[in-house]
Amino acid sequence: MTSEPSAFDPPEGALRATASRGAVATVASQAALMLTQIGSVVILSRLLSPEDFGLVAMCSPVIALLMMLQEFGLLAATVQKQGLRNEEVNFLFWVNVALSLSLTVLLLLAAPLVAMFYQEPRVAPLIAALSVTIALNGLGAQHGALLIRRMQYVRLGFIQVAGAVSALAAAAIWGWIDPSPWALFGGALVGTLVPTAGMWLGSRWRPGLPRLIEGWRPLMGFGAGITGFNFANFFSMNLDKVVIGRAFGGEALGYYDRAFKLVLMPANSIFNPLARVMVPALSRLQDEPGRYRSAYLRVVGLVLLLILPMMACAAAFADIVIPLAFGGNWEGSVAIFTALGIAGLVQPLNNVAGWLFISQGRSRDFFHSGLIHAAFVAAAVLAGLPFGLIGVVVAVAAAEYLKVPAIWLLTCRSGPVGIRDMLRGVGPMIVAAHLVLGLLWVIKPTLPEPGLLALAIGGLLSYLLTAAMIAVSPSGRETLREAWRFAAERLPLRRRAASGA
Repeated sequence: MTSEPSAFDPPEGALRATASRGAVATVASQAALMLTQIGSVVILSRLLSPEDFGLVAMCSPVIALLMMLQEFGLLAATVQKQGLRNEEVNFLFWVNVALSLSLTVLLLLAAPLVAMFYQEPRVAPLIAALSVTIALNGLGAQHGALLIRRMQYVRLGFIQVAGAVSALAAAAIWGWIDPSPWALFGGALVGTLVPTAGMWLGSRWRPGLPRLIEGWRPLMGFGAGITGFNFANFFSMNLDKVVIGRAFGGEALGYYDRAFKLVLMPANSIFNPLARVMVPALSRLQDEPGRYRSAYLRVVGLVLLLILPMMACAAAFADIVIPLAFGGNWEGSVAIFTALGIAGLVQPLNNVAGWLFISQGRSRDFFHSGLIHAAFVAAAVLAGLPFGLIGVVVAVAAAEYLKVPAIWLLTCRSGPVGIRDMLRGVGPMIVAAHLVLGLLWVIKPTLPEPGLLALAIGGLLSYLLTAAMIAVSPSGRETLREAWRFAAERLPLRRRAASGA
């Protein structure tokens, strides 16, 4: 039984076209965001020291935890719920605002305690200042969720790019004038303020007075399951950083944090925004399992084809990537980046599992998957700690492999996508990526002297070898055909020929 259409839904009968345009807009905006992120890495790593990044990285877990709690999974409820009403949106907005203000006050009070934990007094004023971003983020979160639900991805992409560019500009100017961790605070503040204003202007929805509504319990229940996952995921994403900062100091954490973020940059730049397209689209295909499964596997295959060769090349050429990205004084990140880059060949699989949980309304299973993530990371950090920083890094990378079977057995125990579908659909791509990584290591000594040319040749070989290897499987050939169709439909020459120009 389907629900009545909502005024907050995209136009009826145009789901495929809207999702397709949304995917294109998302790819375009994420390309701009990735360029901005690369610019941020290159510029700020030369203006600031590893210790500056390490001090802010000490603050990041606390900020990330409270930003996660302020949403309480209610943004996902806004996107996923069928038949969403205006009074429900208004209720969720005020809940987000109340949580945001409460958590801002809590963070101000907790700042001295965090500084005591790290035994670093410079952390306290940084955390107190960064608490402002939590309040600002809460004011625009619901408006952003409405843009996602309506699949207004062009508008959303423009807002995100404007926020990222303004954040980089603010941090770079501040860092040039005053090279200190406060430059990163300036970037974070501007990078929150600009998108919040953009969400209000772009969504064109305005809240009314706060009031309780009928049916609020299911909304909060769904949000609780999402929050449970987010909390467990926060633990798994930040425990390593907390332990490294406490055990080895700010400089070691700076090396680790920069390498970790660089490894995740391609996946986060594509998967997280693409989730804004896929979750609402899949949510509206729940009653059509064949279309649901086909759409999911097609998109996952295309994105893995884009990301995995890039990651294999980056891991093989880490000694070139790190100096190019950060500068000559970041050699301490090379070994870290290599280990995490190898784990990056399977890490995207854990990202795309979330699309299935949320679109199917399985928030409890989503929470359980978060517990699996957290348990593996905790065990890895404890196992690696006696062996120093590199011991923790290698153990965390190994845990990424070990948790994949557990995550996907849980993910595929119900719903249209089964284990066999995943093995047939993406298995050849994962195997090919690892084989390509090994071949690149063998080929690397024969390439020109380490530098940009060697990296470019390695990248080209990575994509060509991956395409050749997956072409031996039916799913791989279908992914290559889909990639060709996707590219050909958007080539200017093809469009002019089709129009008779």
